[in-house]
Amino acid sequence: MFTLSLMVLSGAAISAPLSKLPSKPISETVLSGAAINAPVSKLLSEPISKTKALVFSAIPDQDKSRLIQRFGKVADYLTQQLGVPVVYVPVNSYAAAITAFRNNQVQLAWFGGLSGVRARLRVAGSEAIAQGVEDTRFETYFIAHHSTGLKPSDRFPHEIAGKSFTFGSKGSTSGRLMPEFFIREHLGKAPKDAFAQVGFSGNHSRTIALVQTGAYLVGATNYKVWEKELAAGKIDTDKVSVIWKTPTYPDYQWTIRGDVDSVWGEGFKARIKKALLDMKDPALLDAFPRRGFISADNDDYQPILDTAKKIGLID
Repeated sequence: MFTLSLMVLSGAAISAPLSKLPSKPISETVLSGAAINAPVSKLLSEPISKTKALVFSAIPDQDKSRLIQRFGKVADYLTQQLGVPVVYVPVNSYAAAITAFRNNQVQLAWFGGLSGVRARLRVAGSEAIAQGVEDTRFETYFIAHHSTGLKPSDRFPHEIAGKSFTFGSKGSTSGRLMPEFFIREHLGKAPKDAFAQVGFSGNHSRTIALVQTGAYLVGATNYKVWEKELAAGKIDTDKVSVIWKTPTYPDYQWTIRGDVDSVWGEGFKARIKKALLDMKDPALLDAFPRRGFISADNDDYQPILDTAKKIGLID
């Protein structure tokens, strides 16, 4: 089994690689109080010095402990498919994921639409290579606390003006970019002028929790996270409900650095893409959660870039 030199990615500052770790399997190595990922099984018998590990991360759009557990299984799958050690490293923010990708501390990332665009602008030759089946037509749900009296509607809920409102992460596509675009379009104001109070919860799970408790009366969340938490019994629909669904837009994708073939050999990028498109196990797909993956390219995310420029999130 490989013993790996790992990195801790926390906040926007990324620590240097940690070397000379004790010879423990990765499942036993704990950094900064959190296990980096689940056991990496059935690795080749070469020492790590002879086979460089591919490191990937994902934007922290849900509770990080859940992501560590789920993406550890994805690391195992990719290790088996690619024949090289693959390590999942969690990050504490969307900005940290982009910074790690720019600095080549991760070579592959599961980004949202906006974070992927930002990362690719910073790394020449990087590409979107795969997206979830659902990501061609993604949605944001506007949700409201029951005390508002707001009901589901096909029209934009203008009545949210003047209430408290929480986005997700400042770098989120479904939790910030797209809801802010539609708020500006329909209310004719920036969020700070349209609402009594504006917050950024940090992730979609927390947005739901904050609106459910009434800490914020209205919020915007990723529809996949809403549906997953609803199915898990974590949402009380007597307290919080969906009041509007946005028009669809492209969102999450796998983005890879353009220099991976020079490190792992010609055709390695294509092998990674094939492994992602061939991922069929529901237990693995649940990490995202998606029904499966399809091919993607950078042009698929031009609408996200255009929208971000329109509302001033990208120059």
